[in-house]
Amino acid sequence: MFVYILRRILLAIPTFIGITLITFLIINAAPGGPIEQKLQKIRMGGGGDGGRSTGVSQEMLDNLAKQYGFDKPLHERYFIWLKNITKFDFGDSFSYQEPVIDVISSKFPVSLSFGLASLFLTYLVCIPLGVKKAIKAGSAFDQISGFLLYVTYSIPPLVLGIFLIVWFAGGSYFDWFPIGGIKSDDYDSLTTLGKIGDRAYHFVLPLTCYMIGNFTELSMLVRNSMLDIIKSDYIRTARAKGLTDTKVYYKHALRNALIPVATGLGGFLRVFLAGSLIIETVFNLDGIGLLGYSSILARDYNVIMGLTFISALLLLVGNILSDIIYVLVDPRIDFK
Repeated sequence: MFVYILRRILLAIPTFIGITLITFLIINAAPGGPIEQKLQKIRMGGGGDGGRSTGVSQEMLDNLAKQYGFDKPLHERYFIWLKNITKFDFGDSFSYQEPVIDVISSKFPVSLSFGLASLFLTYLVCIPLGVKKAIKAGSAFDQISGFLLYVTYSIPPLVLGIFLIVWFAGGSYFDWFPIGGIKSDDYDSLTTLGKIGDRAYHFVLPLTCYMIGNFTELSMLVRNSMLDIIKSDYIRTARAKGLTDTKVYYKHALRNALIPVATGLGGFLRVFLAGSLIIETVFNLDGIGLLGYSSILARDYNVIMGLTFISALLLLVGNILSDIIYVLVDPRIDFK
């Protein structure tokens, strides 16, 4: 197992370089870089003629290129970036005029809060639901719940978000929930219990949109996995010994049925970057998804590369953790 993990780590290095290199080349090849946008702002502020008379000297162009680090060849800039990230130095944001790591850290709480809450609630609800559907396979409960799951799965988050706002957030019908932010203005003056309730109150609508996609997938995964285990010979043997259905299903079958679910737990690291552009835009949440989108529009290369670095690192580490969890829950697996 140790040798396998070591191989995976060594393989992750060129994979990481490939991901970041392709991203670096793409964003630098895109038109309208930070220098062009800076020049546009200078020209637009040039007077009543719309800036048409505003000249830009070569010296100014050279200074801007040096300021943004574009005075060096593309390959050299990439190697400088690789060298800097070993010290977790992502440079400064062109838009926010502050270190990239501080910009990203300031957006973490929103996306991380929804990511953790979505992960916890999804597993808390979907595992019992999937088991119940497997036990009641073919019944009215299984068919109706399956129909509802697939209907909700087919609803795009944007449509669902607008629907929830119109119906439950003062759009046209009920004004039950707030829009925007993750806490009230008087949050700091509330008690601990009050703060928890206030957060939960603000989380209801956006969290519903966060969960809607994974909810159906995980429920059906548990159901189908449980059905396969129930048909196994050792389950028939357990029944023949006179064990109750509760012990058969929840003690013998459930553990093996959760193996496919457990292997996906390595992906829990992605909750650190669980921002969704659509959901954050609809509910006015200042998170990672909105930061990534605005950085792309502003050609804020340092922020884009910082997000790419963190995403690639979490993805690669999560895949390795998934393999480790797979071995822990199923000793029959032996990676060599």
